Amino acid sequence: MNKLHTPRTPPTILAPVAPEIERYLHQLTDPRTDDPVLREMEQRARENEFPIVGRLVGVFLKQLAAMIGARRVFEFGSGYGYSAFWFAQAVGEPGEVYCTDGDAENQVLAEDYLGRAGLWGRIRFQVGVAQEIFPQVAGPFDICYNDVDKGDYPEVWRLARERIRPGGLYIADNALWYGRVAVENPVDVVPGWTEAVMEHNRLIFEDPEFETFVNPVRDGVLVARRLR
Repeated sequence: MNKLHTPRTPPTILAPVAPEIERYLHQLTDPRTDDPVLREMEQRARENEFPIVGRLVGVFLKQLAAMIGARRVFEFGSGYGYSAFWFAQAVGEPGEVYCTDGDAENQVLAEDYLGRAGLWGRIRFQVGVAQEIFPQVAGPFDICYNDVDKGDYPEVWRLARERIRPGGLYIADNALWYGRVAVENPVDVVPGWTEAVMEHNRLIFEDPEFETFVNPVRDGVLVARRLR
């Protein structure tokens, strides 16, 4: 993620999916998705209150990437590589996952985790602001994945949309922003972030070149497929 000085996961306002349902979905998760390195990454997130998408969303990201035969993925915000773990499995040996994060320590952690998982060879990790790195990387991309600071969401969408190939996907985490998008006068973590997420969602749903859906699991995963 681009986060250097921003808050950790904000408190829940509305849970879009009942906890009982999420527990049931976890029980159904294919045991073949389990991995000792993955468990370490999840343990680090719990101990440090570091925001990751979690197992259910990770499986979803992998499936989406595999279904469209993705080979090139660009992540706007990667943390220490949790979402990249899933994308890297899907893109296979010829594939590339471009990771970005504002914290150099996260690159070190990602190399350790993904290296031990046998995935580091598919990763291209750069430290810095994702929006500045993105124009330096040649496109198009099969998937652009957005998980930066929420105030930057509209900017990332505008940068990414033209460089997604037809049939490719734009994916954004936190599309429901812990229910704030559905609450009148919500208490925000950072002023303006809820409005930015709402503007981001509106822009994408109104774009005639994309068809869009929000999967409400965890905090809402927006998926937009480019039509042409």
